[in-house]
Amino acid sequence: MEDKQITVALAGNPNVGKSTIFNGLTGLKQHTGNWSGVTVAPAAGRMKDGGQEYLLVDLPGTYSLAARSREEETARDFLNSGGADEIVVVCDATCLERGLRLLKQILTVDNVRDRGIPLILCVNLCDEARKKGIRIDFRLLQDVLQFPVVPCCARSAGDLQNLKETIRKSAGTACCYDCLDFSPKQLARETVRYTRVDYRRREEIIDRIVTGRFLGSLIMILLLFGVFWLTMTGANVPSDLLWNFFFSLEPHLAAALAWLGAPEMLVNLLVYGAYRVLAWVVSVMLPPMAIFFPLFTLLEDLGYLPRVAFNMDRAFMRCRACGKQCLTMAMGLGCNAAGVVGCRIIDSPRERLIAVLTNSMVPCNGRFPTLISLITLFFLAGKQAHFAAAPTAGIQAARAAISNTPWSAFAASLASALLLTVLILLGVAATMLCSRLLSGTLLKGVPSSFTLELPPYRRPQIGKVIIRSVFDRTLFVLGRAAAVAAPAGVLIWLLANLSVGGQSLLALITGALDPFARLLGLDGVILTAFILGFPANEIVLPIILMAYLQTGALVEMTDSSALFSILTAHGWTAKTALCMMIFCLFHWPCSTTCLTIRKETGSWKWTALAAALPTIVGIVLCVGVNLAGIVLALA
Repeated sequence: MEDKQITVALAGNPNVGKSTIFNGLTGLKQHTGNWSGVTVAPAAGRMKDGGQEYLLVDLPGTYSLAARSREEETARDFLNSGGADEIVVVCDATCLERGLRLLKQILTVDNVRDRGIPLILCVNLCDEARKKGIRIDFRLLQDVLQFPVVPCCARSAGDLQNLKETIRKSAGTACCYDCLDFSPKQLARETVRYTRVDYRRREEIIDRIVTGRFLGSLIMILLLFGVFWLTMTGANVPSDLLWNFFFSLEPHLAAALAWLGAPEMLVNLLVYGAYRVLAWVVSVMLPPMAIFFPLFTLLEDLGYLPRVAFNMDRAFMRCRACGKQCLTMAMGLGCNAAGVVGCRIIDSPRERLIAVLTNSMVPCNGRFPTLISLITLFFLAGKQAHFAAAPTAGIQAARAAISNTPWSAFAASLASALLLTVLILLGVAATMLCSRLLSGTLLKGVPSSFTLELPPYRRPQIGKVIIRSVFDRTLFVLGRAAAVAAPAGVLIWLLANLSVGGQSLLALITGALDPFARLLGLDGVILTAFILGFPANEIVLPIILMAYLQTGALVEMTDSSALFSILTAHGWTAKTALCMMIFCLFHWPCSTTCLTIRKETGSWKWTALAAALPTIVGIVLCVGVNLAGIVLALA
C-alpha cells in the first residue's frame, strides 16, 4: 500500500463523536455539536502517518442502512460504492448495542464482504461510560468480532494516536466475514456491565423539568430572553470601539487615495461608498454575533437543543410538519442560510421543503441591530425624548428621576430584550401558521414519525466553544456579509450621486415607491432601503439615513438622540417604527439565503415562494397595523 492513498470511511450513528475524531485525526475544523444531524454532508480530510497518506471521509450519521433521509442515503451509497479501503465504525460506549446493530448491517454490504474491506470498531465516549458506571470487556468484544476494537475518548490525543496506529496496521489486509454472525443484543449483554443501576437518574429528573408541558415552554422562553439580553447589553461597548476605529480611518484612506492620484469621484466611491458600508456592517454586526453564537453553541454542546425540538414537536405535528423544524429555526436565528442547509436533518422531503420555505420567518442575526435600535429609540428612549420636549416642569422632573434611577439602564435593557423576545415568538407563530397553510395546500401530506435522540447532558468545553463559534460561525457569516456589503456600498453611492432631471436616482426610486409604502405605514425611503438591503440586512437603517439627509453617502450616527430627531423630523411615529419592525421581521430573505434555497431545492420556483411567503405576511400585518392606527387616530 506504499505511496497509494488509502481511503478510510468513518461511519456510525448520529452524535457518537465521528466529527470530533475526524477533526482530531485530520486537524480540520468540521462542525461538531451535542445533537444528532450536525453532519449533513460528507467531509473529507487528509491524514499522514509516516510516509503513508490517508483520505478520511466523515459520513453523516445513520441509525440504519435502510435510509430515510438524504444524509442517510449519502452514508449508505458511499458504503455500497466500495470507495472505502477501510471502514471505522464509531459507536457510543454508553449505548453499545445500537452501534453493533449498524455494524452488523455494514457487514452485509456486498462490497465489504466480497472485497474483505478491513473493519475497525471504535468505541467512543468511554470517559462518559466510566462516569456512569458502565464497564465494557473490550477483549471479549474483539475475540467475538475477530477484528480490531479500539476504546477511545475523542478528546484524548493518546487514544487518537492509538486509533491512527490501528488504521495503519489494518491497511492492506484482507478479511473474511463469512463465518461472522452475532446478535447485537446478546453480545452487548455479554460484554457490558452496569455498576450503577441509577446512572441516568439525574438526567431523567432534569429531562422531566426541561421537557415538561408547562415548565419546558417557560424555560425555553426564559433562555431565549436571557440570550438576547446578554447579546444586547454586551454588544454596546465593543460596537462603539469598532465604530470609532473604522471611521477614524476614513480620512486617512481618502488622503492616501488622493496622494496616489485617484480622481475625487473614485475616492468618494471607494471610501464613502464601499468602505463606509463595509465598516458599518462590521461595527454593527460583529459584536452581537460574537456574543450570540457562543451562547447558542453552549446550549448546543450542553445537549439542550434536542429538548427544544422535543417540546415543539407537538405544535409542529398539529401543523402537519416535523418537530426537527424547531432545530432549523434555531439555526436561522444565527443565519437563515445555515438554517436552510440544516433542514437536511428532516427525513421527509415534504416536511424538509416546508422547513426550507418558512425558515426566513425567524429573523437572522443581521436583522437584530435594526430591531434593537428601533425598540430602544421609539419604545424606550423615545419616551424620554418626548419628556425632554415637554414644557411642564413636572414631566421634566419625572424624566430626570427616571434617568437618575440606578436601575433605569438595567430595566431598559430588560425591556428591550423582552420586546425582542416577543418579536421572535411572533416569528415562530408565523412559521407554524405558514407551515400549516403549506401542508394543507401545496404540500399536502400526513406528518411522518421521526427518531429524535436526546443526547446526554455534557459539560461544554468553553475554550473550544468560543473558538468554534468565532471562527466557524461568526467570522464565516461576517465574511459573507462583508463580501456583499462592499459592492452594495458602491451601488448605493452611485444611486445617491447620479442624477436625472435634477433628482438623484435614489430620490426617483423612493418617490415611485412612496404611495405603496404609505399603505404599509412606511414611506418610499424605508421600502427602497429594504430593496437595496437585499445583499445584507445590516445596511437598511444606514440607507434610510443617507436618503433622508441627502448626503450621497452613509451617515455616521454616534448619538442616538440625533438619530431619533432625524427620523421624527421625517414623519416617523411609534406606528411607523412598529410597521418598520414588522417589515424587518417579515420580508424577503437576503441574497445569500435565496441562493442557498435555490441550491437546496434545485428550483427557482420554490426560491421565489420562500421569498414571497414572509413578504406577504409582512405586508398584511403592516397594512393591518397602519389601518388600526388610522382608525384609533380618528376615534
